[in-house]
Amino acid sequence: MKEVMQLQMGKKGLTDNFVNQLKLIFEKEHLIKVSLLKSSTRDKAEAKKIADELVAKLGVHYSHTMIGYKITIRKWRKAQQAIKQ
Repeated sequence: MKEVMQLQMGKKGLTDNFVNQLKLIFEKEHLIKVSLLKSSTRDKAEAKKIADELVAKLGVHYSHTMIGYKITIRKWRKAQQAIKQ
């Protein structure tokens, strides 16, 4: 089984360079895990906000799940509809 690519988000937070790096990686990968380091945030609500903002910047072909401070982002072939909670 192929190993899942893992990245870390630090004190600079969500920058355009980080989003561009993810887009380049998604050209070859379908699944990426992003760990939020303590320097980026330690608030669950803010971490959720960062995850939502990140997927919004990536586009409609991406979805995410969050467990603790780790965001798992998946690329789909078709656009994903917004899930209402």
